[in-house]
Amino acid sequence: MAFVLSAGAAVSLALVGCASPSSSASPVGGWGPTASSSPSLTLEESGQFSGTDGCNRLTGSWSQHDHTVQFSQVAATMMACIDVDTWLSGLDHAQVHGDELQVFNSDDSVIGTLAKQ
Repeated sequence: MAFVLSAGAAVSLALVGCASPSSSASPVGGWGPTASSSPSLTLEESGQFSGTDGCNRLTGSWSQHDHTVQFSQVAATMMACIDVDTWLSGLDHAQVHGDELQVFNSDDSVIGTLAKQ
């Protein structure tokens, strides 16, 4: 018995696959540009993370539950950051989508995305 998808159904399935978190992609490693004035994170295998929001340094712990990376014990410096969008300092959890880390705040709103380094 052959299974045939219409073009519309195939596109719908492809889009659904792109929208869901990557189950096999590891969050370990560097995320975001390497320039010190850009938001970036490094997630260590040990469960620790470090990074910058483009001005302030961030550090803390992370754990992965299903497709979600949960950040905890987050600490940050508190320098005045003129003309810098410090969105990453509002991180709460994240999800890996291919080569991107989608970052959410505690209200479950997407606050930004970081590309894999």
